[in-house]
Amino acid sequence: MPARALPMLAAVALLSACGQSTSPAADGSPTSEAKPTVALRGGGTFAAFAPGTTAITYNPALLPGGASAEVVVSTTAEGVRTELKVTGLLPSRTYGAHAHVKPCGEKGDAAGPHFQHKADPVTPSVDPAFANDDNEIWLDVTTDAHGAGSSTSTVDWGIADRRPASVVLHETATHAHAGQAGTAGARLGCLTLASPA
Repeated sequence: MPARALPMLAAVALLSACGQSTSPAADGSPTSEAKPTVALRGGGTFAAFAPGTTAITYNPALLPGGASAEVVVSTTAEGVRTELKVTGLLPSRTYGAHAHVKPCGEKGDAAGPHFQHKADPVTPSVDPAFANDDNEIWLDVTTDAHGAGSSTSTVDWGIADRRPASVVLHETATHAHAGQAGTAGARLGCLTLASPA
């Protein structure tokens, strides 16, 4: 191997050891890609409301106690990525799911409206110009035959100034047409989000 190649190999090894990946920029020079940073996390085993409960079921017939879910909200160079994983829900069923502005409470409406990047001046927000998966975090999930499923939302805006406080699971898939945009039936359960320890 030519001696002049050794410094280049050493630089590549150093970058690899630091956990960074490189890709060429438009001018051909290498650039570093930042890893996602976990901003919020929530989840647990669904149970009836009690102070401190982070995964609440409001309808055990459709969202059984003992089922579980996990939400991870990460910031990336592109915006915000939110992942939802569920187990133990009803099999072969689609649940609506969205980020909401307030933490979970004793009743489903305690979580308030959907978290929106650009807030609709009219509430409830059912205008597709505001209630859509680009302006909100939608996580509709369809379970498999065992009641497990996962979904992901990626939006191109940040959460530095305001952050969602919960994810609510609903009884139907989310509607997108005018007059019902963003609606998904009754609130079945709620997961409170918090900054990771």
